Amino acid sequence: MDTGVIIAIVIGALLLVALFAVLGRAGGARRDEARRTKAGEIRREAEVSSAQADRMRAEADAQAAEARRQEALARERAASADEQQREARDRHIEAAELDPDADPDAVREQHDETRPNL
Repeated sequence: MDTGVIIAIVIGALLLVALFAVLGRAGGARRDEARRTKAGEIRREAEVSSAQADRMRAEADAQAAEARRQEALARERAASADEQQREARDRHIEAAELDPDADPDAVREQHDETRPNL
């Protein structure tokens, strides 16, 4: 073989290697860009999910606060009802003590029997 042919084959081989390297880099760049795009989509989805979770947490917190408010209101009303019940009992006993035909002890017992145990 002639030296010129060997040099031409080596140069051709080097050109092919260079061509494959350039094509490989271009393919890698396209792959990287596709991965960047996919990562951006995933980030946007994560932001939406995070915002939805924040909204749901805020709604749950508001619902819990409303439940606490309702519970406090119920306790307040129960205490008021108990107070009114005691006042009514006291008034019945007072009336029985003033009425010469009534028995205050019987009125006390009657109210104690009908009063719910708290």
